[in-house]
Amino acid sequence: MANFYRHIIFLAAFMVFLLGTKAQLRISGTVYDITRIQPLPAVSIMSSSGTGTVTDSNGHYSLMVLPKDSIWFSYLNKSTPKYAVATIGNAGNFDISLHVPVTELREVRVLPRNYKMDSLQNRLDYAKVFDYRKPGLRINSAPYSGQPGVGLDLNELIGMFQFRKNKRMLAFQQRLITEEQEKYIDHRFTKALVRKITSASGKTQDDFMKRYRPSYEFVTSASDYDLAEYIKLAFENYEMRMKAF
Repeated sequence: MANFYRHIIFLAAFMVFLLGTKAQLRISGTVYDITRIQPLPAVSIMSSSGTGTVTDSNGHYSLMVLPKDSIWFSYLNKSTPKYAVATIGNAGNFDISLHVPVTELREVRVLPRNYKMDSLQNRLDYAKVFDYRKPGLRINSAPYSGQPGVGLDLNELIGMFQFRKNKRMLAFQQRLITEEQEKYIDHRFTKALVRKITSASGKTQDDFMKRYRPSYEFVTSASDYDLAEYIKLAFENYEMRMKAF
């Protein structure tokens, strides 16, 4: 009789173990910085039942938990609030972003596709135009004496009176410079980047990018983090304005 009860207890414990194992589920996703562009490696993820893991070099993680568990994330000794597993809608794609100061983020080098090569080639193809300067009175060395300050550069003097040519060259030069600047803006202010930060697409994305296209001066001085923050804040302003109409 005692053996019978022992078998019953063992069987019950085994069934509880099996049920507990089957009840486990997998939480996975990606951890980003606050811009939701840059993935964060080495972020710790812990559950209230004691399981844990860390994000890989691409910010990805995967963790087995129980339905009653809560999970939280920790980076640079700073922890997030706890997230109840039962309230997580998409367990297979639970992405979060952490507010991390830009000075504490690892360096990321973004290699342009063909922009740099195209720009250099454009400069070579139109070197004469890019290097063009409006003619003016300039002192030239005398051809025989070798003494400076004794004559005028005749080519410069003749060029001063080629008004139409000068005007065309300056206009062409300005057009090339403007096109180069616009291409650089396009190179950094891309649809892929805007979609990543705002989730906007289609006509909404096109309208936003047209209205809030940044200036060349801003783009040349802004870091990746600055540009991402600009897009984020600008899109919030865009949505507010659209709702007001």
